[in-house]
Amino acid sequence: MTDDSLTDFIDDVCGKSRLRVEADLGDGFVRLRSSEAERRQAAQDIRSSEDIVIELLRNSRDAGARHLFLATQKSGNMRTLVVIDDGVGIPAAQHRRIFEPRVTSKLDTSRMDKWGMHGRGMALYSISVNATAASVRSSFPGQGTALAVETDTASLGEKTDQSTFPTFELTGDKTWAMRGPKNILRTCAEFALEHRDQCSLFVGSPTEMAASLYALGVATLSPVTRAFGAAEGEVPLVKSLALASDPDDFCRRAESLGLALSARSARRILDGAIGPVPSMADRLAEEAFPARSARAGAPRRQRPGKRLHLAADDVAEIRQGVGRLLEPVAERYYLEAVGEADISATSEAIRITVPIRTMG
Repeated sequence: MTDDSLTDFIDDVCGKSRLRVEADLGDGFVRLRSSEAERRQAAQDIRSSEDIVIELLRNSRDAGARHLFLATQKSGNMRTLVVIDDGVGIPAAQHRRIFEPRVTSKLDTSRMDKWGMHGRGMALYSISVNATAASVRSSFPGQGTALAVETDTASLGEKTDQSTFPTFELTGDKTWAMRGPKNILRTCAEFALEHRDQCSLFVGSPTEMAASLYALGVATLSPVTRAFGAAEGEVPLVKSLALASDPDDFCRRAESLGLALSARSARRILDGAIGPVPSMADRLAEEAFPARSARAGAPRRQRPGKRLHLAADDVAEIRQGVGRLLEPVAERYYLEAVGEADISATSEAIRITVPIRTMG
């Protein structure tokens, strides 16, 4: 009899509640099995996409990462989150085990921070319980880790407004207070500020993160290493895209990190048409304070030769306009959009990409 058949048999005879209870104490009280208590705790620990983001970032921080890259994208109800760091890495034998309850490498280094206790061995387990998929895409001891998580926002919610970038407001007692919806961007902004002297956080689409990883590798790897390559696991993951020999190789390496992008995007990154994004701390300094950001909705002046950074409200307005324009065209060609329009900008152009599929 297989394990599944045995479980079904016990359920039929005893009822499913029996599998959740270690002891019946009488008077309506029971002692839960450890597995059931852990499952219930996991459901409480993670209640939104934003909760998953902060746990992933804390995990990288505690692994000693100095550079963290968060790629996020939504298609329909599915939210994809990929964190790539240059922390201590995870041995291959532990890639699956880290998602089990009470598994941790922090036996003596658990810590309390503004988000609660970390180091209990429950964060990645809680993510895996609440996510559609969670996996280590790549990791080598001493060379960092790439973790990928996919969630269904129909069952695990998130803030409706994910495009608004946080701002700072001067309060009556002359202190600065962060304002804006507590979305993924604000979650990242709070983390970046809290750890600005410890690590740098970069946030964007998979294509933007691929471009930023490539730029880091180009700036820090020696010409000899880039020209002759290196064996897998000998170069930090955050620099490995700089070893790509051509767009197809770039796509293959990016996919191994959990970043899906087209060969065209890869070629544009290699050609310099898509450049790196600034760190979250730099974005906050540039965009979030009234003295530096535009007042009353006026666009911020761009310095010549600098990459264009669109304000979140402007990106949202472009997306809405694209949606209105696309509707009659899509109806004529029996098409439907399958996600938000991807808006990217350089100093030369604003590019809009709408993922579509054929209806019927």
